Amino acid sequence: MDITSLIAGDFGAGAVLITFGAVLGKLSLVQLWCLATMEIVFYGLNETICVTKFQAVDMGGSMYVHTFGAYFGLAASYFFSNKEAKKSEKCEGDYSSQLIAMVGTIFLWMFWPSFNGALAGDFQQQRVIVNTVLAISGSCITACAISRIFQKSLNMEVVLNATLAGGVSVGSASDLVVTGGTAMAIGSLAGIISAIGFLKLGPFLAEKINLHDTCGVHNLHGMPGVLGAIIGAISASLADSSFDNADTLVRTFPAIGDGRTTSEQGWYQLAACGCTLAIAISGGAFSGFVASRFGKVELLFDDKEHFEEVHYDYIVVQGKIVEDHGQA
Repeated sequence: MDITSLIAGDFGAGAVLITFGAVLGKLSLVQLWCLATMEIVFYGLNETICVTKFQAVDMGGSMYVHTFGAYFGLAASYFFSNKEAKKSEKCEGDYSSQLIAMVGTIFLWMFWPSFNGALAGDFQQQRVIVNTVLAISGSCITACAISRIFQKSLNMEVVLNATLAGGVSVGSASDLVVTGGTAMAIGSLAGIISAIGFLKLGPFLAEKINLHDTCGVHNLHGMPGVLGAIIGAISASLADSSFDNADTLVRTFPAIGDGRTTSEQGWYQLAACGCTLAIAISGGAFSGFVASRFGKVELLFDDKEHFEEVHYDYIVVQGKIVEDHGQA
């Protein structure tokens, strides 16, 4: 056990948490445990193929974490009461829940550079952190702008989620992008795509193909993750002009040291994205089917399914404790 293995485990846990976002409220604890256990097997399989066979580099996990977790969850969600979930009034946040969620968004915004740069070498970390900060700044601006354009106000779902899309999309290329303007452009584009996804695409897919995505992981992790993979492939193809010397290039892409050209590396990056989508969707569908055999949630989006309900014998009225007797 070392720091690297702990960080690798953290990335795997991140993929599972992203998957949970697509199915949250529609599974029992047993089903969640079953789904998570199977997902880690497919996650490890995908990463092994992409890293050892394709030798594709994904510094911030745009492909291996975000894209994989999102599409695994979306595939699994087809087996968990999507029709009923779409009609449920409980699948919406209120003021208190969104306020608490905003605290989580702020923490994610602050620590995303550390996430992207956790496994970066000493010659890469500054570049990764600077590019990530600029990218999430860009997505924050454009996500809020799109919300204002479409709804004349700040949509809380967009603010809580799409403002983080830049960190997802810049992940694969965070150690390659060489100008601040490029990093902000990547983040800005991700913010636009994600915001439109939350405002327009999500409801459209739910209506047309019965794709119910509880937390909108397709908009925050799925589409920005694929965008990041494409940008990473383009950046890899142009990597020979991104570094001052060949030694740094080879340290970033070890396969180039074995005779692979930067153009070939770009194609292998795209192949890794395709492999990730294939394993995530097929593995998610299989795992969702198996997990759905382990019972069914009676109350959608209700914590009573998982936690013991506590009853109190008193209530507070105008600062005074009075007996309740179950009438309140």
